[in-house]
Amino acid sequence: MSRIGIGQDSHPFEKVENKPLILGGVKISDNGGLQGNSDGDVIIHSLCNALSSAVGGNSLGTWSDDMCLKQGVKDSTKYLKYILNIIKNKNYILENISISVEAKKPYLSIDVITKIKEKLAMLLDINLDQIGITFTSGEELTAFGRSEATQVFSIVSLFKRKE
Repeated sequence: MSRIGIGQDSHPFEKVENKPLILGGVKISDNGGLQGNSDGDVIIHSLCNALSSAVGGNSLGTWSDDMCLKQGVKDSTKYLKYILNIIKNKNYILENISISVEAKKPYLSIDVITKIKEKLAMLLDINLDQIGITFTSGEELTAFGRSEATQVFSIVSLFKRKE
């Protein structure tokens, strides 16, 4: 049996410049980060939503807010580990992921995308070729295209392990 999930997340840029920008678990810069109670990692947040959706779960905030606000967990990779544990306990394996980023800034070069893929592959325990990442500037049509925020969509494919 296979399952598919879709997730989305978006955050505006922080007004203060001293928050690091984290995308896909990778520090892109020391300043210019995204707003949020956590590190604001929209790639991982979108991916968590997709993974949770694939197994019939709820939105990231329904379980990560407790981790963030009550337990002080700000590192979004911990949220990813949480949902991966649920997937493992339900006996599913991650087959592949597709991530689409819309933002005028930061510009994600192939080198940066490769670093994000490497980090996600390590966190998800999958191969690089199981991860696709696309990037669009938004052509100034939305807040994302006007450098005000970043939006990410993720799709995941899971399959049930043979018992």
